[in-house]
Amino acid sequence: MRWDTIHDQGSQRKVRQGERPRPRAGIVQNNMSAVIQPGAQAPLASIAFGDAGRAIVFDARGDVPLDTFLAQVRGVAATLPAARHAINLCEDRYRFLVAFCAVALRGQVNLLPPSRAPAAVDEAMAQHPDSYCIGDMALSPAPQRYLRLPEALPERIGDVPMLDDDALVAIGYTSGSTGRPHANPKTWGSFRRSTAQNLAALGDLWPEGDAHIVATVPPQHMYGMEMSVLLPLLGPVAVHAARPFFPEDVAQALAHASAPRILVTTPVHLRALLVSGCVLPPLRAIVSATAPLPVELAIQAEQRYGCEVREVFGSTETCVIARRRTACETAWTPLPGVRVAPQPDGTAVHAPHLATPVVLADLVEVDEAGRFVLRGRHADLLEIAGKRASLGDMTRKLLAIPGVEDGVVFQMDTPGEGGVCRIAALAVAPTLGESAILAALRRTIDPVFLPRPLRRVAALPRNETGKLPRELLVELLQAP
Repeated sequence: MRWDTIHDQGSQRKVRQGERPRPRAGIVQNNMSAVIQPGAQAPLASIAFGDAGRAIVFDARGDVPLDTFLAQVRGVAATLPAARHAINLCEDRYRFLVAFCAVALRGQVNLLPPSRAPAAVDEAMAQHPDSYCIGDMALSPAPQRYLRLPEALPERIGDVPMLDDDALVAIGYTSGSTGRPHANPKTWGSFRRSTAQNLAALGDLWPEGDAHIVATVPPQHMYGMEMSVLLPLLGPVAVHAARPFFPEDVAQALAHASAPRILVTTPVHLRALLVSGCVLPPLRAIVSATAPLPVELAIQAEQRYGCEVREVFGSTETCVIARRRTACETAWTPLPGVRVAPQPDGTAVHAPHLATPVVLADLVEVDEAGRFVLRGRHADLLEIAGKRASLGDMTRKLLAIPGVEDGVVFQMDTPGEGGVCRIAALAVAPTLGESAILAALRRTIDPVFLPRPLRRVAALPRNETGKLPRELLVELLQAP
């Protein structure tokens, strides 16, 4: 078999508008609930739960039932090469789902680098020589050992695929917004338990079940993995096959859904939707993550779309661990079984899906009920000339300046005079000059913390989830 294509024949999908498909012969029916009690263990667990005819993916062409999905997972798994790791580059979310499960079914590990940029893919493959790439697009140049899925996915009849709870199925990477990306291994058991918590945290948004999710975040990101891959695999949820980016595309994708519609997005995408004035179909809820959601933005979105905006808090290391309704709540409510414990270098997170506590750089205050309030990140806190400030707070003050459309304040790695690392800022402000932005900041920021240099730029180098990789910020600041 060539690395650039697969020649097996099969059907891509069975579109059954308004029709409930009959179970296929040879497909094992499985009506198990995806909700797992904390601490529960199972040697083997299904790769997907639910009735064979329930929709797992939808788009303009209709629904893809679970039995068709499982048949294509088995079909693709049979065509995969012998290897240990696979980098999933699929743009179509359905094909990502098929490839993700097929790789896991073959006993291989899905690598989820922080970016699908060629340099990030090459670095991941260099770190894992026994790897290949799998995707659905004609890439030029294509990565080494690139396996492109065919237009018609192969199918195989068989039992519901099962995975060992201890099986390593994915390695996720941090975004690099605070430094070099770090690898985080994920077992199938940890994914099942964290998904059960997510269902407990979000399921009241669609108590009747069968929610239809449209996600603007890529499935390769851990937030996208949790909300648009694991939820449809393990819960009463179907996900749109596309990853809409522009407001009109989001509206069109939501129109393909049947109620209850759930929009999974980020503050950057949500702000763009509101600014565009695009009319969306009725929403049951909006879920947001990847960056702090401003209260004003949450309130505006709830008023505009007539639904709850629920923010979730988590990380690549921990997955989602808490939730809040940002429009009217400051404190975060931990998910079932989650406990946070402040310590000098950050916060220790204890959770059923974590084998050992994970320490995050976030600083929190915890009340008697276990709810917590974020007080910044350990690395964001600055002390200069006996005075203290937070990079996050200074970024918020920069964004509050009328005329500033986007911006960030960060600290350079190289010490300046006095051995203190300089504070820098980048701002997107078409109608303002750099001196005007600095003058506005002087009214809200102590002079010792004023960012110098401050540079006005056309756009910030945000990635697919709106995060700002630190190395790209430094490059943009130093560009001629």
